[in-house]
Amino acid sequence: MADTYFSKKTFAFLRDLAANNNREWFAAHRARYEADLRDPYLRLIGDLAAPLAKISPHYRADPRTQGGSLFRIHRDTRFANDKTPYKTWAGARFGHERRREIEAPSFYMHIQPRGCFAGGGIWHPEPATLKKIREFLADNPASWKKAVHSKAFEERFGFWGERLTRPPRGYDPAHELIEDIKLKNYAAGQDFPDALACSDELHPYLVDTYKRIAPMIDYLCAAVGLDF
Repeated sequence: MADTYFSKKTFAFLRDLAANNNREWFAAHRARYEADLRDPYLRLIGDLAAPLAKISPHYRADPRTQGGSLFRIHRDTRFANDKTPYKTWAGARFGHERRREIEAPSFYMHIQPRGCFAGGGIWHPEPATLKKIREFLADNPASWKKAVHSKAFEERFGFWGERLTRPPRGYDPAHELIEDIKLKNYAAGQDFPDALACSDELHPYLVDTYKRIAPMIDYLCAAVGLDF
């Protein structure tokens, strides 16, 4: 029998947190956070470890409560105008084993009321990483086209973020991949409904998503000098 992880209680907690985003409320409802959001999320992460390892032996689904795949619920407000202390969503990043040495693409999932999605890539890459990816695209167009311009990819996934309005300096405006070279982020994915997140279809849906987006992750790993 397939497992379910999240429930209506998960989304009710996140909606309530958005309406009561303060430390006093969270302290009073920490048990809800742990039972309805954190613990099922960690269980899902653990259950994704084996299928993710089959997709790539260099990627990790780490179910530890701290320092693992699950993002902290606490926001970093040091340099933010918004001082609310908690995220009103829950994300998990499945990273490369060398992610602490080299900025690397990741697989990702996001749980939020009417805002769930899954996919992967590199979001807001550092300038040096962005330069490597653009140069690799310019020099190796065929594999990229096979990875992200197939009918199967384009029907399911869309790229997140913005593009430059003009080609970056030093790139041929007539290059066949110039629109992709203009990307500011190399991350793509697909939204999915809250109902799917609460169903026993979530785990197989995520595994299928990561299998389908793996060729793009593989390409990005090559661009930054990592094994996939």
